[in-house]
Amino acid sequence: MAGIRACVFDAYGTLFDVHSAVVRLRDRIGPKADDLSQLWRVKQLEYTWLRALMDRHADFWQVTGDALDHACARLGVDCTPVREPLMQAYRALEAYPEVPAVLEQLRRGGSKLAILSNGEPEMLAAGAESAGIDGLLDAVLSVEEVGVYKPHRKVYQLALGRLGVRADEIAFMSSNAWDVHGAACFGLRPVWINRLGAPRERLPEGPEHELKDLSGLPELIGA
Repeated sequence: MAGIRACVFDAYGTLFDVHSAVVRLRDRIGPKADDLSQLWRVKQLEYTWLRALMDRHADFWQVTGDALDHACARLGVDCTPVREPLMQAYRALEAYPEVPAVLEQLRRGGSKLAILSNGEPEMLAAGAESAGIDGLLDAVLSVEEVGVYKPHRKVYQLALGRLGVRADEIAFMSSNAWDVHGAACFGLRPVWINRLGAPRERLPEGPEHELKDLSGLPELIGA
């Protein structure tokens, strides 16, 4: 990937393990913990898309709580004793193991680094600090600046304005295939971090490259 000047990362599922919150509280949740984690994530994303289409924006903290409430109700899990601990755990999700070292290598190589996420600013700040990567980032960009969720074009435009580079100079990394396609349609150069080995989506455009995790990124961009 020649000509890359900035690396921009989705946060949830790409840098941060979205299922680590439930893992910490598995014993308190019970046998439906894994099902709860999966459904919570599905509804969280679904609510962002639906709110964007309905023009009824609410920040990601509210959406995350609403998705958790729905998942608990649907699975018959008593949410009362675990709701607040789960929400607080979501503020401090574990980073994937390779993340700190990869960001450090990219920074040494001269790349500008940023997060571009659906998360609201306080969530993202807490997550980056908890993961120990806050000092490696040039910017943490939230959809709250434009009031609509990805994959709206306004969100990807944030990266250009803040980092001062062209779209074709930005490598955009996401584990979410729909996000990758959205970024490609905007003109960024996306790398799909396909952690789950999923098949390609049937959507316009697509990733320029595909990696199983972030560890191969520095070599890919020549950092």
